[in-house]
Amino acid sequence: MFTLMVVVFVLGYTAIAFEHPLKVDKAASALIIGTMCWVIYVLGAESILQMGFSPSWENFLAAHPDSHGLHAVHEFVVDYEIIHHLGEIGEILFFLLGAMTIVEVVDQHEGFKIITDKIKTTNKVKLLWILSLLTFFMSALLDNLTTTIVLVALLRKLIDDKQTRWFFASMVVLAANAGGAWSPIGDVTTIMLWIGGQVTAGQIIMKVILPSLVCLVVPLGILSFTMKGTVTRPTEDDEEIEYSTEKERILILALGIGGLLFVPVFKTITHLPPYMGMLLSLGILWVVGEIIHKDKPKEIRDKLKVTAILHRVDVPTVLFFLGILSAVAALQSAGHLNILATFLDKNLGNIYLIDLAIGVLSSIVDNVPLVAGAMGMYPIADIGASGYDSFFVQDGAFWEFLAYTAGTGGSMLIIGSAAGVAAMGLEKIDFIWYLKKITWLAFIGYLAGAATYYLLFAL
Repeated sequence: MFTLMVVVFVLGYTAIAFEHPLKVDKAASALIIGTMCWVIYVLGAESILQMGFSPSWENFLAAHPDSHGLHAVHEFVVDYEIIHHLGEIGEILFFLLGAMTIVEVVDQHEGFKIITDKIKTTNKVKLLWILSLLTFFMSALLDNLTTTIVLVALLRKLIDDKQTRWFFASMVVLAANAGGAWSPIGDVTTIMLWIGGQVTAGQIIMKVILPSLVCLVVPLGILSFTMKGTVTRPTEDDEEIEYSTEKERILILALGIGGLLFVPVFKTITHLPPYMGMLLSLGILWVVGEIIHKDKPKEIRDKLKVTAILHRVDVPTVLFFLGILSAVAALQSAGHLNILATFLDKNLGNIYLIDLAIGVLSSIVDNVPLVAGAMGMYPIADIGASGYDSFFVQDGAFWEFLAYTAGTGGSMLIIGSAAGVAAMGLEKIDFIWYLKKITWLAFIGYLAGAATYYLLFAL
């Protein structure tokens, strides 16, 4: 049963990786493996836990010395482990749902148009720098997936040629991943580390922003010498219907971004989970939207009300996270991740090499289970820990560098990040084209940013 759990996870992960050829949505595959891993675990729990690889089982026995037999095993798996992991997963999912809804509300009101309408240049190099830096900081405020979707939509208004637009969209992916890595609300993996208590908002910003910026600026510097010419803009449609006024766009944009920025402040003041701050921000934005649209025609209300916009939220992505995080939680509880941690420590023995390896792997497989796996493999060490354990305290080097590598490593392949998959789907970017044109730039930036972190903080 112990081995069967791994087999099911690998087969399911293969189905996720080959989502497009199989024409099966990755959320479906994730939900199946998330459930099946727990089913196999509970059916074979007695023999699995007797193998002695599960630290959480040892902790349970220490806290409940009178527990023994099959009843204790089932109590541990069903009443303790599933409930415990569901609480952690639920915090991430509700946070994402709130954030995604806020961004959709701002986008539906064309709030981002206020920013993008200011871009006038057609020079390729200037436009690339403007869009990349805009993406970098927008991604930190919003998230890399949403920022990519918004910027790719913008590119269609700025660039007519398909190949040129592919190149700019690919650089948007690189910039979005770099921008999301250093912000506690910018990337799912950094959100996971922040909510999990591995990092704090202030420290992750201070320590990772410069390496992330280097990861972007180095490829941009190279392209500044190799890219020439100007872009041709498509003809604009003057008959496009506008459902919101300029004042409403400014108000919704300010409330949306302000609400997202409020979340870290809320957590610091109240010490409550970040998803509560996110839901509070969504509730306020919802109320304001109801008030400003209450006297408008039904056609406009149906377009701009939050109840209508909720249909646009990417629920399959949320279900994908639910499934994959559930599967990883089962492997963590059974002890598989403990074995993997021991293997990495023995064969690499260096936290920087381990994080770099995770970053490279994240370009091939999704970074969410990789980070979830790392969080399961390495518990947070107590403040004041010395030696090797000091890397794993809250805001320790392992967690900060993991946020960087897992966030930016996915840029090396178009399928390596949620932002890349979104750009690939929206612009039909070819996998091999990206591999030839962008991968080497992303790899150079990845190593440059990693070297920056190492030189600043490791030495």
